[in-house]
Amino acid sequence: MRPGVRLDFRHVADGAILQPEDLQRELARIGYCLSPLDIVLINTAAGARYGQPDYLQRGCGIGRAATLWLLEQGVRVVGTDAWSWDAPFHFTRERFQASGDAGLIWEGHKAGREIAYGQMEKLSNLEQLPDYGFWVSCFPYKIRRGSAGFIRAVAIVDA
Repeated sequence: MRPGVRLDFRHVADGAILQPEDLQRELARIGYCLSPLDIVLINTAAGARYGQPDYLQRGCGIGRAATLWLLEQGVRVVGTDAWSWDAPFHFTRERFQASGDAGLIWEGHKAGREIAYGQMEKLSNLEQLPDYGFWVSCFPYKIRRGSAGFIRAVAIVDA
């Protein structure tokens, strides 16, 4: 269980890639300074579309540079309400087809090759959390030989 901070990017266009300066601006807006081992939750436009046909195409992604910036601040667990930490894949496919740069594919995920971290996806009700001042606990399911698995994420907010 660690302190949580919610960064609100619901206003960001679907498919956009967040950069370190986007995270820094949002942290400044809410008046929060990250501490090592904080759990950072990214609230995108995707959360409100969960269960709808367009859910997989909604929300912004967290780029490699932004992910590494969080990790360099000591963050080791992150989460998003989108289907993936990275941008919806059809946007990534378009960028790859235009540039031929394979580094664009799963760029946020692959940042974990440099600094290990855990990520949670498809979180719900992030918009109900305060910007900070709550705790997050992540209860994992054990999956033999798995590199990913289910968790039960719980935010604890003082009333």
